[in-house]
Amino acid sequence: MRTAFDFSPLYRSTVGFDRLFDMLDAAARVEPMTNWPPYNIEKLGDDQYRITMAVAGFGSDEIELTQHESALVVTGQKHPEPEGTQILHRGIATRAFKQTFSLADYVKVTGAKLENGLLTVDLKREIPEELRPRRIEIRSGSAALRQDSAKQIEHEAPREAA
Repeated sequence: MRTAFDFSPLYRSTVGFDRLFDMLDAAARVEPMTNWPPYNIEKLGDDQYRITMAVAGFGSDEIELTQHESALVVTGQKHPEPEGTQILHRGIATRAFKQTFSLADYVKVTGAKLENGLLTVDLKREIPEELRPRRIEIRSGSAALRQDSAKQIEHEAPREAA
């Protein structure tokens, strides 16, 4: 049994954590877990991931991948059986599915392929250059003062009306 947490006291004393609290609220909601189709999530490197889904019986035209902001949605919808086909035993699942994966900031889909009944989705975290850690040069006090005093602002004289 899950108990709901009340994050409202934290809203009063934090700034900028709205998305985090929304994710915690969503995780706390009781939703039916979908366990079909089965999938694996692998970490291939520091910033590389792979999702592998077992989607036997589905063609690439029956699966749709959509990334919207921080969510990756994988849906599958089988085409109807051709007219006149009689199935004596159905062991391969053909039911529609929708699987949603929450992605961290700056994680993008870099590729997807369907091979041997496995859908492979490659992901990579690409942090923008301006958000990456950078080294700041520290200058000594006297050198910094001399360099700053050497800088002058050139002033252009106002032009007279002709």
